[in-house]
Amino acid sequence: MPRHDKRKAQGAIALLKAQHEEVKELFKQFEKAEGRKRKEIADAAIQGLKVHASIEEELFYPALRKAMKGDGGVMDEADEEHHVAKVLIAELELMDGKEDNFEAKFTVLAENVRHHIKEEEGEMFPQAAKTRVDFVALGERMRERAESLLIEGFPEGVEVEMVHKTGLREASPAKLAEATIEIPMLSGRRR
Repeated sequence: MPRHDKRKAQGAIALLKAQHEEVKELFKQFEKAEGRKRKEIADAAIQGLKVHASIEEELFYPALRKAMKGDGGVMDEADEEHHVAKVLIAELELMDGKEDNFEAKFTVLAENVRHHIKEEEGEMFPQAAKTRVDFVALGERMRERAESLLIEGFPEGVEVEMVHKTGLREASPAKLAEATIEIPMLSGRRR
């Protein structure tokens, strides 16, 4: 492999992979933790995910879309996965960690993000490596943007607006139905 190609494989992709590892580690810590520690870990993961999603959406994804010219399938799916994660994040940020569904909601976020990481690393990054994008230069821009986001804060997207308009639901439809359902019961022996 020529020296330039080896250098190209680092930078932006290496930065994103490192962030993937950090958030996956936080997911593992959350699964092992108890009580208020879970909320602290969730908050750290959410902060990392917000940085990660922002630099991908503002810099990495647009660069790939332009360089891959029309191979939007993997990119379109990544956009939708980000949307789902950002809805969950917006809801989790309204929670204090004591809600009945907090842990379930964070677990769903973790499962979705793990799936997203698998697809990025298995499909998107190999396709990206075939482009002529200077990943070292792009990675530097991404690092700079990540630092500024941590100082200046995050732009609110449509997901945050949507969640603020609708608020958090008190209970799932299945939990609400539990109060009124008449359960058909077997008489006699069980089958």
